[in-house]
Amino acid sequence: MAISKVIYGDQILIDLTSDTVSEASLLTGVTAHGANGELITGSCGYDVNSQDATAQTAEILSGKTAYARGSMLTGTMPNRGGVNGSIAAKSEEYTIPQGYHDGSGKVGISASEQAKIIPTNIRSGIQILGVTGTMESSSNVTAQAKSVTPSTQQQVILPDSGYDYLSQVTVNAISYVESQNSAGGTTVTIAG
Repeated sequence: MAISKVIYGDQILIDLTSDTVSEASLLTGVTAHGANGELITGSCGYDVNSQDATAQTAEILSGKTAYARGSMLTGTMPNRGGVNGSIAAKSEEYTIPQGYHDGSGKVGISASEQAKIIPTNIRSGIQILGVTGTMESSSNVTAQAKSVTPSTQQQVILPDSGYDYLSQVTVNAISYVESQNSAGGTTVTIAG
């Protein structure tokens, strides 16, 4: 017979009669005495009340599990690891993809653009991305004047190798020739 209350003289030494512990409220494997004095072993499989948890599946790494609000959640957040990117234009932006990043990724100016950021390409006294320019006045710059003939195809006119820019582009007139043809009419030849 189990004892749930012990009184010694006028003094109560132990009183389990109003205790509310039960197998379901005691963690699995933990033992205690119930209100009736009998030994009980816990059967509760959780160690926290997760009702006030705020985690969502998108905030938990994909494939990992956690408990919140009394349920097991399986994560959906993608593991991006080390994400790398580069920027090749002044106005270009790199959008960081949603998900977990391990901190090893980097974003920087592309190597081809870095090669252009040299002192001789920057006007003297101007600093761009930590590189101070050494290019002096226009005496170090070579301009080219070009003439082009219209064409039926689009043309991109650029300075030749060894020139820094075009100072002038002259577009020649389109040739227009009228001649008599064998039918007695006039043939107009417009050449591009």
